[in-house]
Amino acid sequence: MLKPSNKKEIERVIEPKNNLEDRSFDITLRPQSLTEYIGQEKIKEALKIFLQAAKERKESMDHILLYGPPGIGKTSLAYIIASEMGVSIKSTSGPAIERAGDLASILTNLEEGDVLFIDEIHRLPRIVEEVLYPAMEDYSLDIVLGKGPGARIVKLDLPKFTLIGATTRFAMLSSPLRDRFGSVFRLDYYEPDEIKNIVMRSGKILQTAILAEGALEIAKRSRRTPRTANRLLRRCRDYVQVKGYDSIDLISAKEALDMLAVDSVGLDENDRRIVRAIIEQFSGGPVGIQTLAAATSEEVDTIEGIYEPYLMRIGFLTRTPKGRVATKQAYEHLGLGLKPGQEHLI
Repeated sequence: MLKPSNKKEIERVIEPKNNLEDRSFDITLRPQSLTEYIGQEKIKEALKIFLQAAKERKESMDHILLYGPPGIGKTSLAYIIASEMGVSIKSTSGPAIERAGDLASILTNLEEGDVLFIDEIHRLPRIVEEVLYPAMEDYSLDIVLGKGPGARIVKLDLPKFTLIGATTRFAMLSSPLRDRFGSVFRLDYYEPDEIKNIVMRSGKILQTAILAEGALEIAKRSRRTPRTANRLLRRCRDYVQVKGYDSIDLISAKEALDMLAVDSVGLDENDRRIVRAIIEQFSGGPVGIQTLAAATSEEVDTIEGIYEPYLMRIGFLTRTPKGRVATKQAYEHLGLGLKPGQEHLI
């Protein structure tokens, strides 16, 4: 069986995952309150009630789990909750907590009412997760002293805190961990008008002149993801600066995004290469994932985790028991005609 190459993955401008450049800009552009936070209206409405109730009772909020695709504001929302409660937030990630002692050190350094934010919480090691259970339920920590028959357990009391977990893989969380969260919120993709408002706000913070039509064009190509939109905004800002434009308007936005090969629905050259391979090399499918990976020199995990989700969400790709199939919309977008016998494609 052919194997895909192990080539290093090229960083993509429309990639929703965080990178080093994003981290500094995320801090600058991060909203500071629920009022500034654009989108996710139902979640904001619920949080306003829970926050007000907790402040009136002078208690910590229940533990909160946020899940959804990368780049849609889970971290920002965690920081806003801490800010609205007037408490400190300690931030870490699942992969960073390798041993139970690492978690114990973090928990024992929390103050009363603090927020502990764990990103990628689905990647916590199981032994660490088990230490977290009593901390979440009873605000206590069980420490094992000694080894063998003489070992004994010492219970340490912890200050009452709020754990906010974030994950892109909700199904990978164990049931015992999920059940210990008092509130579970699913963050969804944004509407173009919401992304436009986010881009307009970011442009103001970055002191970049941007017109509403330019912001909407960025929004349409951002895959409905704020992080991607802000990254495209920065690239458009560079473009208009070098080209001498007065502002990011419709024309300059289109020119900049076309230069980046990000098309009208947010596909880049890699996305189009996957779809074209299905259409041109395999007559539109169905084609197995291993075969597609070999034909495109991509890892199976890369196709399944990075390319497929968005292509399926916009209706360009479907999965069948026999493999992946390109849809009629994909043919039309790429300007390719259906072949005889493919009229049934949706």
